[in-house]
Amino acid sequence: MFKKLLLTTAATALLAGAASAADLPRRAAPPVFVPVPVFTWTGAYFGINAGYGFDAGSNSDRYALPGGSVLNSFTRTPVVVSTNGGNDLEGFVGGGQVGYNYQFTPGSGVVVGLEADAQYTDFGNKSRTVTGTISPVAGALNSPVGVRVPGNEMNFFGTVRGRLGYAFDRVLFYGTGGFAYGDGGTGGDDFRTGYTAGGGFEYAMPTDSFFNFFKSSAVTLKVEGLYVNLENEGRAGNRSVFNPATNVLTLSRSVTARESEFAVVRAGLNYKFGSY
Repeated sequence: MFKKLLLTTAATALLAGAASAADLPRRAAPPVFVPVPVFTWTGAYFGINAGYGFDAGSNSDRYALPGGSVLNSFTRTPVVVSTNGGNDLEGFVGGGQVGYNYQFTPGSGVVVGLEADAQYTDFGNKSRTVTGTISPVAGALNSPVGVRVPGNEMNFFGTVRGRLGYAFDRVLFYGTGGFAYGDGGTGGDDFRTGYTAGGGFEYAMPTDSFFNFFKSSAVTLKVEGLYVNLENEGRAGNRSVFNPATNVLTLSRSVTARESEFAVVRAGLNYKFGSY
């Protein structure tokens, strides 16, 4: 009888202990901490851009003309023709760019880079007659005169530039400058070189942006302004003609060749590859 009572008590205690253990909270594995990647501008990129160009040259032009060959028998003395014609290098600009950035400190920090671009331009105007003065005046010459200036066109230009800026996470402010080239604004029949300088800012959108067609590590939007100076060598020409009946001097294109200055404001879209 005593044994049965002892066994019953032991069994009851075991069952009560098991039930109590079942009520205790289970130990779960601690959550895995996944750090959010820090954005960096380091990496290669390519993209497109479009904008508008504005003439940045002087409104007044001075052309040196040789005597005799240009003005026939009116004078043998070299003269200078001054006009207020302007270059009128103004119109649409669009093209593409490739480059590489390196950021020293991911997140916020200094960014250096190199970029090259090639641009189509819709610059140009037709030949026009403007008011000019001739100095010194001699013989049958009258001043002021009408000056027929050849059309001024530019079909393309490009740049190879360094970039230096500072990033605040996904926003980058930068300055840029370097080598420039183009057809020189003299009808597209010669190649000119010069320099460019400017600056802008760029914003990196999230990786899953609607614009990320190429599955790049980031898509960036930029707004940029550039000043471009392409240097031309003025060349004396013997095809300029003065008509005393109309008092109009028609200048040859070789005489009007000079440096081309213009400013460009453009927006661009880049696809960045490499580090997050």
